[in-house]
Amino acid sequence: MKTYIASPANVERKWYVIDAEGQTLGRLASVVAQILKGKNKTVYTPYLDLGDNVIIVNAEKIKVTGKKLDQKIYFSHSKYAGGTTETSLREMLEKKPCDVVTHAVKGMLPKGPLGRQMIEKLHVYAGPEHKNQAQKPEVLVLK
Repeated sequence: MKTYIASPANVERKWYVIDAEGQTLGRLASVVAQILKGKNKTVYTPYLDLGDNVIIVNAEKIKVTGKKLDQKIYFSHSKYAGGTTETSLREMLEKKPCDVVTHAVKGMLPKGPLGRQMIEKLHVYAGPEHKNQAQKPEVLVLK
């Protein structure tokens, strides 16, 4: 028998829509990261991007547990002296709810060129509408 090696050209990519309303941030991010990696497929190969495209709607209605809204801090730096800015999760959800979900998923993907290629297949929208209707995405219901 010969070993089957998957190639990105032979893989059929699907589109999924996930409604984030009422979902816990970390649990949602781990499921989405697995889909983006392609771990839900039988031909999964760690060093290839074989994953599917994911659309997340209602990112502004995500929930977190505990005191994370006030205690979780996002850091950014302008690369100038004293250029550190800190933003709490509560402020991020008010200003940029899409970035909260994208940041959580990105942290669960591989680092480097492969991870950057995978994160491009993630489309996050703050409200219930999205502009990817032409791809005919399947609705994926999480537990």
